[in-house]
Amino acid sequence: MAQKWSGPRSGAAPGADGVGAASRSRIGNWALVGGLSLLTVFVVFLDISTGNDLRVVPLLVVVPALASVYCSLRQTIWIAVWITTVVVGFRAGADGTFWDFVFGIGFAVLACALGVAACAARIRHATEMARLRSAAVTLQRQILRPLPVGTDHVVAHGLYEPIEEDRFVGGDIYEVVESPYGTRVIIGDVQGKGLAAIGAGFAAIAAFREAAIREPTLTGVVEALEDAVVRHNVFSAQTGEAERFVTALVLGFDEGGRVEVVNCGHLPPRLLHGGRSSAVTLHRTYVPLGLAGLSREARRTESFDFPPGATLLVVTDGVTEARDATGAFYPLDERIGAWAGHGPRELLDALHVDLEEFSGGVRRDDIAALALLRTPADGGRPTVVAAAVSADAAPDAAASPGGAAAAGEAGARRRPAAV
Repeated sequence: MAQKWSGPRSGAAPGADGVGAASRSRIGNWALVGGLSLLTVFVVFLDISTGNDLRVVPLLVVVPALASVYCSLRQTIWIAVWITTVVVGFRAGADGTFWDFVFGIGFAVLACALGVAACAARIRHATEMARLRSAAVTLQRQILRPLPVGTDHVVAHGLYEPIEEDRFVGGDIYEVVESPYGTRVIIGDVQGKGLAAIGAGFAAIAAFREAAIREPTLTGVVEALEDAVVRHNVFSAQTGEAERFVTALVLGFDEGGRVEVVNCGHLPPRLLHGGRSSAVTLHRTYVPLGLAGLSREARRTESFDFPPGATLLVVTDGVTEARDATGAFYPLDERIGAWAGHGPRELLDALHVDLEEFSGGVRRDDIAALALLRTPADGGRPTVVAAAVSADAAPDAAASPGGAAAAGEAGARRRPAAV
């Protein structure tokens, strides 16, 4: 079996930036100093103009409370010290009894201290929420294979973009395995969202990685996946979790020019070849994984042509169910026709950019897509993989779940979700 290639991993956690951003200020230091100076001058001038009838300077104690919402802890402390100094200075020179002075200063100090405490609480809460949001995404990205990956039969490029919200973390899965029986590929989507959905997805991936190498037939692989999802649901029921099903498209590639496929309730693939694109017609769509007990129909394979040099695009419903501002669904088949002459990496790049523009950056589900390039039948895979490496190991490759160190970080900033 030929050696596989996959992009390198980096040690940076995907959620590290979000955690660090929680403690950073939204206002620059110089802008803050300038604004605070102007405000202080204005309030002091207003206080002098109104005389003893209306003291305005004590109202400055609300400034630390406002700063606690937008500033860093250090900035808020600096503002609190400045406001306290200004208020104390004016109180010291104002008329009034000793107790007026004491209570005025005490109120100013207390208000400023509460502003600092509120800022610290906000930063602590925001940091904790950022860690919670990134934990599931980090786990998901570390489990899924980094792409591109090459085998004797295909070169697989991918686009994977989890939705980084606590209650919207989904369970899109994919895997590419080279076995003694050819290359097996799965792309799927777990019902529901949250950590329980991710658990069901991981159970399916683990079963696929083992069964793809062990089972001589593609239907045997699917049966192993069905058993794994059913066992996971039994365990979930025992622990009080809801049972899940998994829609999946399982593909098998060998030395011939055809692809075996078992469709378990998933979207059909799209074939791009000769500058044209078309949806692959599958005559059998079976129930999703985990629901075989509800159907008496045994799953069977069917096949379709996949000539050398062609690209097969498989996606999850996060792509086709993306909506624009009017609520219309993303017209995948209409859009990919314009990219039929692109290579797999360029195809996914164009798809990603177009999805962002179509949805206005608002996503309701995970996005996963694989572009599978058929390698030449004459053993030309090393050339194809080398081209993939040169194209993706620069800025683009490191946008994968792990990436090259310096070049990858630059690519991740431009296209953070591409893998």
